[in-house]
Amino acid sequence: MRAAVFHELGKPLQIETVAKPQAGPGEIVLKVHYCGVCGSDLHATHPGVFVVPDGTILGHEFAGEIVESGAPGWKVGDAATALPNNACEECRTLGLGECKEHLGIMCPRNTLTGFHPSAQGAYAEYVKFSAKEALRLPSAVKSREGAAVEPLAVGLHAVNRGKVTVGERVLILGGGPIGLAVAVFAKLAGARDVVLSEFAPARREAAGAMGATAAIDPSKEEVGEAFARKAGGPPDVIFECVGAPGMIQKAIDLSRPYGRIVVVGVCMVEDTTTPISAIFKETNIQYVLGYGRPDWRLVLDLLDSGRVDPRPMITDTVALEELPAAFEALRKPTTQIKVMVRPNEPGGSL
Repeated sequence: MRAAVFHELGKPLQIETVAKPQAGPGEIVLKVHYCGVCGSDLHATHPGVFVVPDGTILGHEFAGEIVESGAPGWKVGDAATALPNNACEECRTLGLGECKEHLGIMCPRNTLTGFHPSAQGAYAEYVKFSAKEALRLPSAVKSREGAAVEPLAVGLHAVNRGKVTVGERVLILGGGPIGLAVAVFAKLAGARDVVLSEFAPARREAAGAMGATAAIDPSKEEVGEAFARKAGGPPDVIFECVGAPGMIQKAIDLSRPYGRIVVVGVCMVEDTTTPISAIFKETNIQYVLGYGRPDWRLVLDLLDSGRVDPRPMITDTVALEELPAAFEALRKPTTQIKVMVRPNEPGGSL
């Protein structure tokens, strides 16, 4: 099969012919219809604290059609997606197929699909995963929307951990796919105001379609003042969805007394804060990682019912051959929000 393979820092992904995966007992092989490019994929191929090994096939936001099944209850032709968790050898030896501590993505011994050659990802024509992590796509949810479940689940999990309630004012720093996903679920949770701060015009424009009640251009307005003007007061909850040095301190500075901050952005380098500035406000700072299976199930239900629509954030679709260039372009994005690759189909703009 064809796949986009990472080899070394500073070099683009290489399109290569590699062995097609085969389903063992309890495993599924999926023909990949769509796979999203995640910011974590960019982080993992950039100098920092975590770089994937040579030979890794990235890609953990995927959906498609089952072509081989070694698991009861799953048959060829079923439409599916899957959490990117891969249980450690101990849990697999026990025959569990998933973490015995039910930690899922948080288990330190978990290997994530698309981040190691032992769990190759979906920047490829086919991908293999454990049936324990699989989820069926409802008939109303097509593969493109199914490939968006992963980033949407991140947003849902963050909003739940932030305990957003009816009538609250929410500020989101960063309007990439995760920031937009947070906007969707903050609004569904009952937030009165969902204001998103983002430099890129395309992302600010998409914010309204994804649940935001207003947007701020931080290059033209001071964020705190603009938020107070648009929402009638300071934010109750701030979601940091940028993942760059200085953003946590920025959120602390913008927070009201007793305010809540949810750190969703993944900063891969050392950062500093001034604790006294948070202490004076008794700020609650919550870090989040990923999601759980219930988050995925709820996202699929909401997609099925039409209450959530990820299409406004899906800006680009590319063929596998176009992926290396599109991947590098995302390191300094312009109009792109969520880029998806179709490994088995010709690409081009939507």
